[in-house]
Amino acid sequence: MRIVLFGPPGVGKGSQARFLSEREGVAHISTGVLLRRAIRGGTEVGLQAKGYVEAGKLVPGALVRELAENAIEKVRLDRFVLDGYPRTIEQAEWLEEFLTGRGTELDTVLSLVVPPEVIIDRLSKRRVNRETGENYHLDFKPPPADVPEELIIQRKDDTPEAIMHRLEIYDEETHPVQAWYRERGMLQEIDGRGSFEDVYQLIRDAVLESDSKR
Repeated sequence: MRIVLFGPPGVGKGSQARFLSEREGVAHISTGVLLRRAIRGGTEVGLQAKGYVEAGKLVPGALVRELAENAIEKVRLDRFVLDGYPRTIEQAEWLEEFLTGRGTELDTVLSLVVPPEVIIDRLSKRRVNRETGENYHLDFKPPPADVPEELIIQRKDDTPEAIMHRLEIYDEETHPVQAWYRERGMLQEIDGRGSFEDVYQLIRDAVLESDSKR
């Protein structure tokens, strides 16, 4: 089971990747998490990446590639879901070269699809406790009544205008990559508008279907 999982901010991609990890026993490989861990741990890659992050620059693709490939090798090239990688066609080509060079390939590429207006509604209702960092949602997980209102804030990037900008950037970055996988007959689109459990079942069905074709 070798999966790439795409999805814009607010679509629940991280939660679905965790579901796959917990329920199917696959490794959840998030390049963002790996990068932050490498920086905190002071590894060679982390020290190189730290300079770019502190300068507000993008971390070079070669460093992200190294993190992703090391994580994939750690799980012996099988039973993983990639979250946040690849983001460019160059990275997709790197990944293909890396896997085929070791006699294997991806099983499927999944893209969670949710209309922008639904994502904006979801994220614009998110709130954060500025002291503890705990996340809330006005509809699904409202702040407890005993938490002072002045501690509950909305992040600047959770305003409707900021969310739309984030979605535009995501679309610009990932559209070419998804088109690249679609041309190869690997991309499956998943309706991400249902409950977490409903969406998970759609993902699981798609994964099982791709397995049955191999």
